[in-house]
Amino acid sequence: MAIKIGITGGIGSGKSMVSRLLEVLGVPVYISDLETKRLMASDSLIREELSALLGAEVYAGDTLNKPLLASYLFGSPEHAKEINGIVHPRVKEDFRRWTQCRTASSIVGIESAILVEAGFTGEVDAIVMVYAPEEVRISRAVRRDASSRELIEKRVRSQMDDEEKRKYADFVIVNDGETPLIPQVLELIGSLSEKNVLSLKNRHLLNNKNKQAYFVLSSAYIIFAPRKK
Repeated sequence: MAIKIGITGGIGSGKSMVSRLLEVLGVPVYISDLETKRLMASDSLIREELSALLGAEVYAGDTLNKPLLASYLFGSPEHAKEINGIVHPRVKEDFRRWTQCRTASSIVGIESAILVEAGFTGEVDAIVMVYAPEEVRISRAVRRDASSRELIEKRVRSQMDDEEKRKYADFVIVNDGETPLIPQVLELIGSLSEKNVLSLKNRHLLNNKNKQAYFVLSSAYIIFAPRKK
């Protein structure tokens, strides 16, 4: 059975770069952002439930009415919970099917900015956080998205704080533009033996019991180091 790793980090941290390096090194990675968009356009259950919630106009043929969805989604935390309650379970099921089709791989990954907030920690054996200083992240995102600094800062504030997210991380990859990435990714792969992952899973179970309140989910959308104790 493949070892499953969750790759997460805030906007501009460089999750996609780490995912691409893993793929080059033979580790398939499920890109949840892309797959969620695919499912929202093609999954019959999602289409049915979104149409029941927002009306038939949420779809125009096979095309999702993104402005309408966004307007509702960001209208209130309760609206976000409703949308996430429709979409996230189907993404989980899709990831499980995707994983089952890759039995030849010893390691598979899922990339998600909201891996923890969306409740996907139980779907993986180890969590890898990609970290970059906030100013680096903001500068990258402004350039990448051709967006305003104000808007990017708002998105940063809407996400889980890095220090909070680090508490869940089994490994941290530093992507600050100075620390080489490839050695860190190679070390990550080398560390993911079944024995080590079993130890990490046991620690996850213990932490889940001791930190149940910490797992209240957000309603909206490696220097290589072990998890901080």
